[in-house]
Amino acid sequence: MQSRSVSHARGIDVSRWQGSIDWKQVREAGISFVFIKASQGSALEDPKFVENAQGAKAAGLLIGAYHFLAAASVVGARQEAKHFVETMKKAGPLAWFDLPPALDYENNPAGISRAAINQVAAAFLEEVERLTGRQPILYTGNAFAANFDESLGKYDLWIARYSETRVPDDRPAWTTWTFWQYTDAGRINGITGKVDLNVYAGTLPDLKAYASRGSREDGAADPPEGTRDVSPWAEASWREAVENGYLDDARPGAPMTREEAAVLVHRLLRELRQLIEDQERRIESLEREPDII
Repeated sequence: MQSRSVSHARGIDVSRWQGSIDWKQVREAGISFVFIKASQGSALEDPKFVENAQGAKAAGLLIGAYHFLAAASVVGARQEAKHFVETMKKAGPLAWFDLPPALDYENNPAGISRAAINQVAAAFLEEVERLTGRQPILYTGNAFAANFDESLGKYDLWIARYSETRVPDDRPAWTTWTFWQYTDAGRINGITGKVDLNVYAGTLPDLKAYASRGSREDGAADPPEGTRDVSPWAEASWREAVENGYLDDARPGAPMTREEAAVLVHRLLRELRQLIEDQERRIESLEREPDII
C-alpha cells in the first residue's frame, strides 16, 4: 500500500480512555479530524461519546463515529449495527457526522471461520448503510486484514499499522488505504496521555471533499438503492450534462450537496457569460464591416 506524506490531513481516534479532552487545543495542534468510539457489542455505549462528538464538532474538527464489533453471527452483526446507529443519533442527526461511520473489526475471539468473518462484516456494513444511507468504512489491523476477501474491497479501508517506515501490506480486499492509524502512542496538546494518530490519504481540502460526498443538510439518509441509476425520462439530459462537463458520471440518482450545486451553477454561468461575450464580439464585427451594395 502507499506511504504517508506530510501533506496528508492529520487526525486522531478517541474513546473514554482519553478522559476529558480540550478540543480547542487539539484543533490548534493541527488535528483536522477525529473518529470517536460510539459503541461496542449489542448494548455498550462509550460514556464519553456524546461529550467527545459535540466537543470536537464545536471546535471545528471533522468527526466520525466507530463501533467495536463483538458479533460472531450475521444476526448479531445486524443487531450491533442498529445499536451503533441509535447510539450515533444521541450525539446529533446522522448528517451531522462528517466522516463515514466505521466498523472496528480487529479480532476473532469466538474463533469463527474466515468465511464467517466476511459474512459478519458484510452484514454489519450493509445494515449500517441501509440505516444511514452512507457507505461505511472498515477499520482493522494490518495482519487481521488478510481475513477479508475481495467482496469487501468496495468499502474504504482504515488500517492500523504502527510503523514510521513500513507501509501496510497489500491484502486481497485492498491495495490502498483511505485512513492509516500509524501509532497508538501519540502525544497531542489537549489530551492527557497517549492517543492514536491517523492520516487521511490526501490533503485537508481532499478530506473535506471526501466528507461532503455523504452530507445531507436535512439529516435524512440518502436512499441506498438507485443512486447509480439514471431514470429513463432524464437519461438524455443527464448524458448531455455529463458530456458538457457540468456533472461527473457518478450517482445520477443521489441528492446534490450545496457544494455540488454551487459548482454546477458556476459552470453554467461561466458558459453563459462566454456565449454573451462571443455574441457581443460578433455584433461589433458586423458593425465595423462596410455596407456591400
